[in-house]
Amino acid sequence: MAGEGLQQELKKRSPFEVAEQEAMLNLLRTADRLHLEFVRLFREHGLSPAQYNVLRILRGEGGEGLPSLEIAGRMITSVPDITRLVDRLEAAGLVLRDRSARDRRVVRVRVTPRGVDLLSRLDGPVVALHRRLLGHLDAYELGTLNDLLVKARRPPDEGAGVPADA
Repeated sequence: MAGEGLQQELKKRSPFEVAEQEAMLNLLRTADRLHLEFVRLFREHGLSPAQYNVLRILRGEGGEGLPSLEIAGRMITSVPDITRLVDRLEAAGLVLRDRSARDRRVVRVRVTPRGVDLLSRLDGPVVALHRRLLGHLDAYELGTLNDLLVKARRPPDEGAGVPADA
């Protein structure tokens, strides 16, 4: 039975009500376990995963930076207060804010050389952690996992896959 692993882990006495419930709980439990490893790594460098994500986004943009709302839209996880997150990074000297020359209402956030240096020091450990956590999956399994996760994030078609009596 597919659910025995998670069912046993959770010490759940009865089977899952539907396969979707099992899949959702499996996804949440797995994400939590993997995320915790990244929390530990980034904490050693004075960062949260969200702060690391902001720095990576900004490094990828180069020297021009991005407005805060654009950064928020590119985040891996939703951040309720991007302004406060950027405030902390700025206080640590990892980012700078500048007013746009074209539109003074727009404030752009740029990664500083100190922020780039920190990211450079984290690049190797992050890749090593990815490999440690998922390296036991082969290329085919990783491709399948990625495809399924992308598909799961897409909104379902109206009525597709939903029984009439649901």
